[in-house]
Amino acid sequence: MEKRQLGTSGIQISPIIMGTWQAGKRMWVGIEDAETVKAMRAAFEAGITTFDTAEVYGEGHSEQIIGKALSDVRSQVVYASKVFANHLKPDLVVEACDRSLKNLNTDYIDLYQIHWPAGTWNSELVPISETMDALNKLKEQGKIRAIGVSNFSRAQIAEAAQYGRIDSLQPPYSLFWRWVEKEAMSYCVENNISIVAYSSLAQGILTGKFGPEHKFEEGDHRAKSKLFIKENYARVQTALNQLRPIADRHQTSLGNLALAWLIAQPQTNAIVGARDTEQATANAKAAEVKLSQEDLKAIDAIGRTVTDSLDDNPVMWNF
Repeated sequence: MEKRQLGTSGIQISPIIMGTWQAGKRMWVGIEDAETVKAMRAAFEAGITTFDTAEVYGEGHSEQIIGKALSDVRSQVVYASKVFANHLKPDLVVEACDRSLKNLNTDYIDLYQIHWPAGTWNSELVPISETMDALNKLKEQGKIRAIGVSNFSRAQIAEAAQYGRIDSLQPPYSLFWRWVEKEAMSYCVENNISIVAYSSLAQGILTGKFGPEHKFEEGDHRAKSKLFIKENYARVQTALNQLRPIADRHQTSLGNLALAWLIAQPQTNAIVGARDTEQATANAKAAEVKLSQEDLKAIDAIGRTVTDSLDDNPVMWNF
């Protein structure tokens, strides 16, 4: 898989990135550690070299599973983790980073990201200058190689960038969720900041595996996604039916068509999760799908039949 540079960092990432929220188990159902480890190895063997996690995913469990799965190939992979909104005071940033290093069984994290801005999820308001000061020191010490932000607006990224180099933005972004395109994307393009999209398959909707009457199991966070609200979900099903002939023409799956469209957008790379080896291997094949300008325009127009009716709130869930 052809690599891309992360911002200006010199770090080479795969455009398809394995997401590991599910590896933490919390807010997911039917996840087994042994299967997750196998899926991570399968992803690596298929060319996915970048793995995204966070301290909050299962309170470090996701990080521990990555360490277990990939420690023997550490020099060949890129680890991206995140510090949560309640740990943005300088001393807490350092403590969180040290915990993540231990969980990941490594002495450096390639990309360390602020998961949510201070003040979100009832967290304390900490000046971004203080948080960035701690992150800059971690970078100087070699504990982290690059700094990123997640769920930040254009204005918030610009403010953070006053205090240090920001190499990535991690927003929710998919064909069916395009809030980042309104303001933040142009800033990222202008400032050579990589976009590392999460929920790149819109919580799995873009795979086409959820039928019109789908109901999630108790405890599955996806039931709270705004795309599953009745009127939005009807538009989703219509759009998927319009995408199927394009996917068929490229002899690929609906999900990989959506991923191929996403990584063709400016500065954009796609995080995608996998429960098992089959999914991990299939996800990697999205990088091989070559879309023409006509394809990209057609897919774009179909996606807008869903996104044009959504509200302006950038948060995907009604938690």
